[in-house]
Amino acid sequence: MDRFITTLIDWTVVPVTNVIVFAVERGIAFIVFAGLWLAFGAALIWSQGSLDAAWQWFRDLPLIAQALAGLLLLPVVAALWVWETTWPIVLRLIVVAGLAGWSLLIFVPRAAQVARP
Repeated sequence: MDRFITTLIDWTVVPVTNVIVFAVERGIAFIVFAGLWLAFGAALIWSQGSLDAAWQWFRDLPLIAQALAGLLLLPVVAALWVWETTWPIVLRLIVVAGLAGWSLLIFVPRAAQVARP
């Protein structure tokens, strides 16, 4: 059983982790999340029904796919969840904006950050 688990991790978790590290180090994750947040903002302004449809699509995914997408796109999925709550609109906008700002801030490539003395 140990050998099976080790093989499973070596063939699944390690490659996915390596891709994530590669994407974060080269700014790809920042670009992806910036695009997702721009799409979220555009949908928020022009087509709120598409946010409802995106949330429903996510909820209709198989559980394993939901878990994987939820982990890889956590801030955006959390924002969709917040948007679908019955919280006051102002609170939802503040939380969504905070999630967007935080996720973009953590994915800013190190080369683009201001050098500290």
